Amino acid sequence: MKQYKNILRDRHDAAKKLIDVIPMQKFKDEAWKIVAVSSGGLLLGSYIRGRYLNKLDFLFSEAIMAPNNNECEIARVSENEEIVINEELVSSFDIKYDYIYGEARRKHEEEILSCVYQYRKGRHFSSVAGEVVLLIDEGSETGSKLMSALKTVLSENPKAVYIAVPVIPSDVLESLEVFADDVFFLYDIDDYVETQLYYEELEPVDDETIEKLLEEQK
Repeated sequence: MKQYKNILRDRHDAAKKLIDVIPMQKFKDEAWKIVAVSSGGLLLGSYIRGRYLNKLDFLFSEAIMAPNNNECEIARVSENEEIVINEELVSSFDIKYDYIYGEARRKHEEEILSCVYQYRKGRHFSSVAGEVVLLIDEGSETGSKLMSALKTVLSENPKAVYIAVPVIPSDVLESLEVFADDVFFLYDIDDYVETQLYYEELEPVDDETIEKLLEEQK
């Protein structure tokens, strides 16, 4: 089994290495819009953007957990109310869709809208119709954040959608490649454990940093 522990120093290191695999000239010339799917992805996206003038935004989403297991994610809802469901888990646990849709509404109203008002001061996610979008995260255990973002963005008819992620499970990569125009990554890992394991340092991103990065887009 290949050892992947601490293969990246931190988000700066991951960004520097991703820049080598992302076609940065196209990134600049086509004005790709960076859309992060997590706070860590937002910071990573800001490092990749560097001095370029590309737009940077955050697409908020929330996990929907199984009724009797608050550690088992069965679905995810985005701020545009697009829902991605893990059909295999839902079927295995015999979970009713009414529960999922009810939880999606509750999560959207109580948690996602709260994030929109806190971090974007009420500004909703800007349309990406006709734009080239680069979805970014620092890693992915299940792929649910990237998949829900992908579904949300594709519903708005963008010109193209790319994904950039330093570390990703091999099966998640295969799933995303079907829908994205391309996926830029550093390591696809068969026995993926958790994203934290693959970085020497992965500090939480504070609220002030998130607000500052999103304030720039006004």
